[in-house]
Amino acid sequence: MTLLSADALLEVRGLKTSFPIRSGVLRRVRGAVRAVDGVDLTIYPGETLALVGESGCGKTTVGRSLLRLTEPTGGNIWLSGVNLTRLSRQAFKTYRQKMQIVMQDPGAALDPRLTVRDAIAEGMDAFGIGANAEARTQRVAELMCRVSLDPELMWRYPHEFSGGQRQRICIARALAVEPVLLICDEATSALDVSIQAQILNLLGELKAERGLTYLFITHDLGVVRYFADRVAVMYLGRIVELGKTERIFAEPMHPYTKALLASIPSLDPARRRVKPMALGDVPSPAHPPSGCHFHPRCSVRLDLCSQYEPPVVPLPDGLSRCVLAQESRAGEAGPAPASAAPGAAPTACRAGTPTREPRLD
Repeated sequence: MTLLSADALLEVRGLKTSFPIRSGVLRRVRGAVRAVDGVDLTIYPGETLALVGESGCGKTTVGRSLLRLTEPTGGNIWLSGVNLTRLSRQAFKTYRQKMQIVMQDPGAALDPRLTVRDAIAEGMDAFGIGANAEARTQRVAELMCRVSLDPELMWRYPHEFSGGQRQRICIARALAVEPVLLICDEATSALDVSIQAQILNLLGELKAERGLTYLFITHDLGVVRYFADRVAVMYLGRIVELGKTERIFAEPMHPYTKALLASIPSLDPARRRVKPMALGDVPSPAHPPSGCHFHPRCSVRLDLCSQYEPPVVPLPDGLSRCVLAQESRAGEAGPAPASAAPGAAPTACRAGTPTREPRLD
């Protein structure tokens, strides 16, 4: 039985989303791309949880699966204690109002045939918000003012706006139905730096005013450090580390998290000479490596990393999915007992033959 947190706004347990691979004349299923492979997340009211990782790790699919824009193939999603995965499409409509998304490309997210007024009011029409068309137009004007756009521009079309203005329109559209959770999918990545700062400041102000909760999907670690309360690091469909932002940046536990942080551009010449900690390319999610998914690229891997699933190691502020984190926590706790329990997975460090593989340069 899954135990839920009484304080959580959104809880995700064992979320899986796969896409079938079809081939042949009859288009038979020959395999599956495991885009999301057993993700667990808990998001609390009023916080910003950043979901980070390389392109193709499954971040966007997680966001789309939470909204059931892409139907998950396994797991459960609870919003305020209600299991959304058990609801019919009709019953889920009520809860979709509480969760909205801001897409990466505002140009593609807005229908070019609709005026800005109609684009923002579309959600209000769908959920019956506003007494009539005039009341919705008035609300559109208020929302445009709040996102620093001139309400007189509401009768224009999306192509008449800049990229930053279009993203503000998307934010206004999401706010129109009064959500409690906003999923920002690379909401600032398509904008230049000065506009990014304006959008982030706007999101911060809206969070303080409306008590919004954010799932902030991004690969920009500089933005994460500024904006997020906690960070979930994702690799090949799995969460490999989770913790408070300060701890993740100061003391990362997983080799992949360290590799991501080492990839941040630096003005320090000493840092620029450091060899990369992640080797090679990301494996295919259709054929993930055995054991720890990161072991083919890890410069500090052990022999057992390719043989066993890594343990989920609880940390004071989150978790890490790595045998090295397990050893580190065991060392902090004191000497290990003389004998392990029957059937226990082997630990990484033992007296005798070294288990480390040579570094790959």
